[in-house]
Amino acid sequence: MGTGFFFDEHFRLHDMGEGHPECGVRLEAILERILETGLEHALVRPIVHPATEQDLLLAHSAKHIEYIKALHEALKLRLLNEPGAFAHIDPDTWMNANTWDACLYAVGAVLGATRAVLAGELTNAFCAVRPPGHHAERDTAMGFCFFNNVAIAVKYALEFGGLKRVAVVDFDVHHGNGTEDILANDPRTLMVGFYQHPFYPYKQKIPTPLNMKNIALPAYAKPEQIREMIQEIWLPELESFEPEMIFISAGFDAHRDDDMGQFLLRESDYAWITRQIKGVASRHSNGRIVSCLEGGYNPRALALSVESHIRVLADMEHPF
Repeated sequence: MGTGFFFDEHFRLHDMGEGHPECGVRLEAILERILETGLEHALVRPIVHPATEQDLLLAHSAKHIEYIKALHEALKLRLLNEPGAFAHIDPDTWMNANTWDACLYAVGAVLGATRAVLAGELTNAFCAVRPPGHHAERDTAMGFCFFNNVAIAVKYALEFGGLKRVAVVDFDVHHGNGTEDILANDPRTLMVGFYQHPFYPYKQKIPTPLNMKNIALPAYAKPEQIREMIQEIWLPELESFEPEMIFISAGFDAHRDDDMGQFLLRESDYAWITRQIKGVASRHSNGRIVSCLEGGYNPRALALSVESHIRVLADMEHPF
């Protein structure tokens, strides 16, 4: 038992071009922080195995999978004449020749964490993965995301893990439209989240699916407002739902020092949010949590926030 930390070298190799905010520096900052604080000694580091295309089909259409794979195959051919070639899916989302493998290992990391937690080998886990996933819809890659790591793992837990109720908590500054698209109206799931509005990706479902409690908040929402919303909306919904496992789309771009959004959270707020989720998990889910990295683009703020998040998961909190 303990807290797992899932990372693989394939995540370093995915690249979307010079100056892109979703870059390998993000993971380097996290890894350095874990090393310099000694936190690594409290974590279990399992080997990551890649997902299969059959795994991807849990949340994505065959057409979507074939499209991304075809771009990958075309890139491999282009590399013969164009070293460093990219395939552009949209203005924000690019592939290099290593992206396909990074995607499979990212999904594989979250599935591996899910299996280990379900088997009781780990109490909970954090997956430091790239690419992120919560914008990837069933048929669409977008917003730096190709496949929805968390949604695939949720489907796995329901279809093969023997669970009847699974919750997703999304605290990225951007709306988790992909997870909403894939899980909407599935009564076995509950998704709670917050996001800045109006803001990318501008894809809120109307009317809102009954199993979605994603709360739109204005720019510069204060930490006190977010904590109050969590206590008044998220927690009652989660307590009523009684999830047997909780997945976290852990985006840290709501930090006050992250230029990608305009929220004002600090590391202590992420610790507080994690504590609330962990409380629900202890009451209803036998402590089972799998957390997966989404956004967070200021390397220092990201590293400090992830540290705070993991410390709560691993019962090694700072005295905030």
